[in-house]
Amino acid sequence: VPAVPIHGITTHSARVNPGHLYIAIHGTNLDGHDFIPQAIDNGAAAIITNGRDVGQLPVPQIKVANPRRAASFTAAEYYGHPSKKMSVVGITGTNGKTTTAGLISAMLKAAGEKVAQIGTLGTIAEGYCQEKTLTTPDPIALHKVLFDLHQKGFTHIVMEASSHAIDQSRVADVDFNFTVFTNLSPEHLDYHGTMADYFQAKLKLFTALPRTATAIVNMETDYGQAIFDKCAVPVVTTALEKTGDVFFKDYQISLAGIHGTIQAGEITYTVDSLLIGKFNAENILCAIATGNAMGLTQNAIKNGLKQCASIPGRMESFALRSGATALIDYAHTPAAYDKVLSTIKDIVAEQGSLHIVFGCGGDRDRTKRAKMATSAEQFGYYCYVTPDNPRMEELAVITSDIVSGFRANEYAVFDDRGTGLRHALDRATENDVVVILGKGREDYQEINGKKIPYSDLEIINEYRDAR
Repeated sequence: VPAVPIHGITTHSARVNPGHLYIAIHGTNLDGHDFIPQAIDNGAAAIITNGRDVGQLPVPQIKVANPRRAASFTAAEYYGHPSKKMSVVGITGTNGKTTTAGLISAMLKAAGEKVAQIGTLGTIAEGYCQEKTLTTPDPIALHKVLFDLHQKGFTHIVMEASSHAIDQSRVADVDFNFTVFTNLSPEHLDYHGTMADYFQAKLKLFTALPRTATAIVNMETDYGQAIFDKCAVPVVTTALEKTGDVFFKDYQISLAGIHGTIQAGEITYTVDSLLIGKFNAENILCAIATGNAMGLTQNAIKNGLKQCASIPGRMESFALRSGATALIDYAHTPAAYDKVLSTIKDIVAEQGSLHIVFGCGGDRDRTKRAKMATSAEQFGYYCYVTPDNPRMEELAVITSDIVSGFRANEYAVFDDRGTGLRHALDRATENDVVVILGKGREDYQEINGKKIPYSDLEIINEYRDAR
């Protein structure tokens, strides 16, 4: 292949400009190889393919075994491997990624570092604006973001690494200095097929680390032990009890937060956090272990914990005029439901009732829908089934899958999420908790291929102010 000047990289034929390298990806719904003529018409200077016969092309064609992997490598090269010029923390796990990322970012800020956070909430970086897309952006977008952040003087990156991103090589050429494993429970099985394959995707993040890296592993599940056994780099373990390198000596959990003492080697930390739940205690352990491994001072870690009062959309509570509490959480798996709802139920005890507003995403794993209803029914006084990003799937099908998991008749079905949420907020009385699951701080509903403006928080605010 002759030397060809490249002025940009893309996997979207419609975004090709003159001089761009077009990488044809065979996706779930579309095959990028079918759009090579459009890419060439738009001025593509070269094409990367998977070797499929696409005929004679008027521009150089590079055939590779894995175009996704090529996209990652090429993007990293094109942007000068920006991750090698910063300290990068990668966080993976079914639950807890965003909270743990927020805690670590707060600690780095408290240490005076210029830090950016990349994940479900988008790119959070002072003076930098980036539209929210996937939990982990595609490799071309990701390396462009990393390049821009480095150009703006950012020295530290804390990013979530989803199983899809790892499996699709989106982070294959990110140079991680630290990686964190939070936990693993059934999720994305519509994509991965089995828990074994799901775990293997997560494991890749740890087996591909450079020897200079450090892994932080939550040992509260057997998967943590499996990662520990496979890691070829130093590992710092965390556990609620004394079995971890970083652990709680004692702790108490209430609606007011988590209070206790953490031992990290020779250092003892007093924890007074507004975060709620045992799973957040695990996230705090992961964050403190990471801060320690990064060499942050005790004051930076302590002040970071204090400043990170709450994570948007994660066990975020709001006092209502009725004397009830509204709590929103991004939980969207059966395991996350069990964790969130059992935590709140234990705290509320007999003082109040739980009203649970939830739905299930369309075009996703159908097997978890009934399980989520069963969990909601187990802990809730009454359930309000609503849409939650039905996407291209029929709402009636999603709802039918959900209600098959109920055993009693203590639920109502709503075709409009806002209507269902208002019903719950209207019924809740003093000491009750309205738990709104699935969307967190999302400001849209994804319906029939369109993002329709919608916010759980906006409706909650109606009940915090004048009713």
